[in-house]
Amino acid sequence: MKTYKIENNTYELIKDYKNAFDLEAIKERYTEYFEDYDYILGDWSYGKLRLKGFCNKENSKFKEINNIENIDQYIKNNGAYDCKYFILKKIDN
Repeated sequence: MKTYKIENNTYELIKDYKNAFDLEAIKERYTEYFEDYDYILGDWSYGKLRLKGFCNKENSKFKEINNIENIDQYIKNNGAYDCKYFILKKIDN
């Protein structure tokens, strides 16, 4: 299990498709906005990293649009074709 400290949170890298994970790029894009989410999806499109938060249903911030169960559909519909991406899971501190 590979974990990373980003701001005040610890995350586990649970998927790294096409070696998309770049810790320095994530730290540049990360804001406190992502602290409420259980997962962070990072995808590369046109050379730029995009981050999106996803939640478990138990999370008070849960909405269907950020349901972790729909992450594959989100990548298919919103990512560039066959884009590089990674998924981080927040570990309780």
